[in-house]
Amino acid sequence: MSDPIPSIAIDLPAPREHGPRHARALMIQGTASDVGKSLLVAGLCRAYTRRGLRVRPFKAQNMSNNAAVAADGDPDLPLAADGTRPRGEIGRAQALQARACRVAPSIHMNPVLLKPQTLIGSQVVLRGRVLGNCRAREYHKMKPRLMPAILDSLHRVTAEADLVLVEGAGSGAEVYLRASDITNMRLARDADLPVVLLGDIDRGGALAAVVGTHALLEDDERARVVGYIINKFRGDLSLFEPACTLMTERTGWPWLGVLRWFEGAERLPAEDSLALERPAQAAGQGLRIAVPQLSRVANFDDLDPLAAEPGVSLRWVRPGTPIPRDTDVVILPGSKATRADLEVLRREGWGIDILAHVRQGGRVVGLCAGFQMLGRVVRDPLGIEGEPGETPGLGLLDVETEIGGDKRLVEIDVLDRSSGCRVSGYEMHMGRTTGAGLARPWLHLDDGGATPRPEGAVSADGRVTGAYIHGLFGADGFRAHWLERVGAQASTLDFEARTEAALEALADHCEASLDLDALLALAR
Repeated sequence: MSDPIPSIAIDLPAPREHGPRHARALMIQGTASDVGKSLLVAGLCRAYTRRGLRVRPFKAQNMSNNAAVAADGDPDLPLAADGTRPRGEIGRAQALQARACRVAPSIHMNPVLLKPQTLIGSQVVLRGRVLGNCRAREYHKMKPRLMPAILDSLHRVTAEADLVLVEGAGSGAEVYLRASDITNMRLARDADLPVVLLGDIDRGGALAAVVGTHALLEDDERARVVGYIINKFRGDLSLFEPACTLMTERTGWPWLGVLRWFEGAERLPAEDSLALERPAQAAGQGLRIAVPQLSRVANFDDLDPLAAEPGVSLRWVRPGTPIPRDTDVVILPGSKATRADLEVLRREGWGIDILAHVRQGGRVVGLCAGFQMLGRVVRDPLGIEGEPGETPGLGLLDVETEIGGDKRLVEIDVLDRSSGCRVSGYEMHMGRTTGAGLARPWLHLDDGGATPRPEGAVSADGRVTGAYIHGLFGADGFRAHWLERVGAQASTLDFEARTEAALEALADHCEASLDLDALLALAR
């Protein structure tokens, strides 16, 4: 693959001249991945928003298959025939941070999104628009050419804010990647950002991580660091204070505080599948739901509302583990590589388990790629998700899918005539599904047309269902209706209120642990 994305040189926006930055900004870099940067930024976004500031999040590059539809689209794309601009997509973490700021998510909050796929590396999304697929080595060569678009997006975000909280990616001390850096110290230099370093004591080695980061940085990079914060602390702080003294002595960086472990983190959507390495199993009793943990699982926060139900016990089934025989419902989640994950289903024996589950009267639900897997076949003639070819599906729905065409990015907030409930969510897929099974749709969406729009499919016996809509179970009325249909006890859970309460608690947590006035004074 000598040139995996041949049109990028043409499609990249031309560099723009920008004046001084409009808003103050502060960058949070980590000593490693999964140290809590996204959660800290979300908490600070809500805390400073509550103080009356216009706050915006920004992350130059995110690598995640958990994505959200943005409220806007690429400004360099022409308008559609109806005068609207095509929607874009960003990382789920930045969408949550936008919510914390009480604003709509924008493509400029996360201008580069990498969505890992099997075999071919990652799908590259620039300012909400899919450019194509790229192997890691080719992408690292390409990255510096993305910096003009990143800086332009940052300036667009700062133009409407008082404070921009910029999140780094992974570790800022991966100096062997310095030449292709677009997310950490190079961005800090080019945009003149002060940096706060975040370390994670829960994984151990926080002292070495902070001091080691200092040792690896260049002098001008060290000078950008205005202090460090230690995250996920549990226990007696007095026992750790000598380590903080030592870190400051070795680095010269001031200690800005310690964030204690935040118990409410599980009530907020996780950024990526790293969270599934330690999945939180629902404590509920009653309906038993099993979710195979696919290799390229995407948008797995679709299942969070069900996991929060007290009458539901939701379990992620890890590789090497069969689907439990006492399962009531199997849910196939989204995936960034449908055909590859169909092979995973077969290799793990989950395909056999699911077919046996259906024969014994069990139920199956497929969401987006999971819906595609339930059909007879998935074709990818252009090799969009991997090698060109086709893969047999599970054959539980009389449909077939072909991967290709433009990505469909649509927000949904309409009445479903089938259930009588309002449904909300979004579509985010490149596949087109056809077949006789669509004559029995799962949903009838009343979007203002002459007739409701059919969506998804249901098997003849009503036990297998699938649809393209992500976020279906987030709508309280629809979730309660579905639970009753499958014989479970519905609760009075208000999932949106639960998420808002978690953001408020996170902001309170940041207020209690950190000197937010001092932190704000460091922004410039």
